[in-house]
Amino acid sequence: MQIINRWTGLDAQARGASLAVGNFDGVHLGHQAVIGLAKVAATAPLGVLTFEPHPREYFAPDTQPFRLMNAQARAHRLARLGVERFYEIPFDATLAGLSAEAFAHDVLAQGLGARHVVIGEDFCFGKGRAGNAGILRGFGAEMGFGVTVAELLEGPAGRVSSTAIRDALAQGQPREAAAMLGHWHCIEGPVLHGEKRGRELGYPTANMGLDGLHLPRFGVYAALVDVLDGPHKGSYQGAASLGVRPQFGVSVPNLETYVFDFAGDLYGATLSVALVDFLRPEARFVDVGALIVQMGADCDRASALLGAL
Repeated sequence: MQIINRWTGLDAQARGASLAVGNFDGVHLGHQAVIGLAKVAATAPLGVLTFEPHPREYFAPDTQPFRLMNAQARAHRLARLGVERFYEIPFDATLAGLSAEAFAHDVLAQGLGARHVVIGEDFCFGKGRAGNAGILRGFGAEMGFGVTVAELLEGPAGRVSSTAIRDALAQGQPREAAAMLGHWHCIEGPVLHGEKRGRELGYPTANMGLDGLHLPRFGVYAALVDVLDGPHKGSYQGAASLGVRPQFGVSVPNLETYVFDFAGDLYGATLSVALVDFLRPEARFVDVGALIVQMGADCDRASALLGAL
């Protein structure tokens, strides 16, 4: 997948795609439907246009972290869907200041040379979110690109949305989130050096940060682990603890994953940790010995659940 981080000065080889346009946080089933329509809408390379940072982060930088995935994880997920060109353009003062018409003309028609554009029916664009699906259809007719509007997707539990997925994760229901995502909810990032307590307890863990991400319910999860690079690249199973580690005092939330049947150094490697089942909330035990016993039970339960997948 070609990743393009600008919308001006592109040569002919980088223009002329059939574009799915949106924020695509989580790349859930609704997003996948938009991308699928872009794939069949025109005889052109399949492209996705999105924005970094998320416009909500730009306009409200002090808001609570809400993203389901970081930019790298989003790119990896889009590549798996067969996207050929990923336009991840900077959301800055210039872009934020464009009127709806200027966005359609300068970015979509002239900058990217879009042949066809697909959006969800709730997509808004341009300064003050003045543009909507009907307006874009009119601009497309004037400016030479087709427009398809995807209906919002309804699932068994209601409308599929990033908000509904966040709610499911906050309640410790990763399988409900996965039913809307069309894939497990994954936390992706590099393995960081931590305090190495897990090693002392007999359960060495891979430490990962959670900066900028929506926080699922704190607790212990059965997890699927993909090591995306390095000498140990591959797929594994494990148990992951997400939270502030109350046994050792309050600290910054992180994700610590114990990988079953693994021996090796993962520092610096990029991991994708999929949350499969919520096992229990975080807890403070009477002593470290009781914690170790519980960790053994957690791993046994996680192994049984993952073995049944």
